[in-house]
Amino acid sequence: MDTVLVVAGIAVVVLDYVIKVLAIGVLPGNRKPSSAMAWLILILIVPLAGYVVFLVLGRTHLGRRRLARQREADEAIRAATARLEASPVDGPAYLPPIAALGEELGSLPWQAGNRVDLLPGYGDAIAAMTAAVREARSTVEVEFYIVAWDDVTAPFFEEMLAATRRGVVVRLLMDHMGSRSIPGHKELVAKLEASPIQVHQMLPVRPFKGELQRPDLRNHRKIVVVDGEVAFMGSQNLVEPGYNKKKHHEAGREWVELVVRVEGPVVHALRAVFAKDWYIESDERIGDEIKPVAGGGAAGDVAGQVVPSGPGYGTENNLRVFTALIYSARRRVSLTSPYFVPDEPLLYAVTTAARRGIDVELFVSAWGDQFMVSHAQCSYYDALLEAGVRIHLYPAPWVLHSKHFSIDDDVAVIGSSNMDMRSFALNDEVSLVLAGGDVVARFRAVEDQYRAISHELTLDEWRRRPWRLRYLDNTMRLTAALQ
Repeated sequence: MDTVLVVAGIAVVVLDYVIKVLAIGVLPGNRKPSSAMAWLILILIVPLAGYVVFLVLGRTHLGRRRLARQREADEAIRAATARLEASPVDGPAYLPPIAALGEELGSLPWQAGNRVDLLPGYGDAIAAMTAAVREARSTVEVEFYIVAWDDVTAPFFEEMLAATRRGVVVRLLMDHMGSRSIPGHKELVAKLEASPIQVHQMLPVRPFKGELQRPDLRNHRKIVVVDGEVAFMGSQNLVEPGYNKKKHHEAGREWVELVVRVEGPVVHALRAVFAKDWYIESDERIGDEIKPVAGGGAAGDVAGQVVPSGPGYGTENNLRVFTALIYSARRRVSLTSPYFVPDEPLLYAVTTAARRGIDVELFVSAWGDQFMVSHAQCSYYDALLEAGVRIHLYPAPWVLHSKHFSIDDDVAVIGSSNMDMRSFALNDEVSLVLAGGDVVARFRAVEDQYRAISHELTLDEWRRRPWRLRYLDNTMRLTAALQ
């Protein structure tokens, strides 16, 4: 028995060193230094447990089968969107290279002639989407990270069901993990699967069915397209504003969102993103349906470009476009993100803009709904404030969940993407870059509303925080880099 224990002890020690040595040479490969260092620290401290965690959460590879299907979908979508005519890029000198970058990364062109309406009210967005579905004649395509059938969203679902009875094809994509914590999720899935709505769950984690990948690689997009003519996208999930949680209702806590309603050529690009996700999950090709409406003229005076992103691209499309725009700013940058946990490129872009005299502001919630992310976010406030970034805390009990930003008087960006490492590397996201008409002024009006009720954080105030909170912030910052 003693010999067995000695041999086992030696084997554990040897395995410990083997894991550490391999980690030093393997982890930095094709990985950001900050991420590699975070994983190395974890594995060097707790080798065996750290290695197991890395196997589960350390790889962003989606698997051969899913990647092969994504490549097929990419080819089909490129063929479909080749019929979409690209527009000349009007605006500041930096905008044409940004549009070229977006098209190179996401394969979707810059398109003029769009009408864009901002919907800052939670109920207004649900009502507008419901009204659009009520008028549907051919197709309704819906894609959300979180889906719930509740008192607020029920009219939307009822109109989808009514549309199917009129012969409209209704397709619904929902993330497999996103809604699981919402009360009534099992009943929702059963209800949908028993309905005539065509429904698929995205990025399923079902090991007993051979569907297994990193569980926190999620599809975070929010898109609604009706008849290929009207689309909605932004930050809002398909759920009531308190997420059906008793604790939120008791606290009077509601999520604050921003959604845009779009008509014009950009709708076809958003439909292309949906079509790609639909093919990946269903094997059904609907790319041939993506084409300009016969006789359709310009819907408005706004130009735009859809930029999809996610781990399947491997190029962090949203991060590249965001940082390029921030570096291009000449006067003003206004950022709104519920989860601001930047990697080095974004942090340098934001702080460099502030240090070169650009008026930079950041809107975030005073209360964080995610413990680890909230503390990781707080760890960046000192560097931001010291550089001259103005941080506005949106008051509790509300949660500012909007995701958008504006550059000078020229460009606005809205979508599902937070400004954090998860949205850049782990989540499927979609962003919409907009310019022209008065669209930036309308985003500016929303920002003005945020600023009017927010508390501006000062550097002196922030540095008076207790040391235990600073320690917790820095610890959570390290976990944020584990990607």
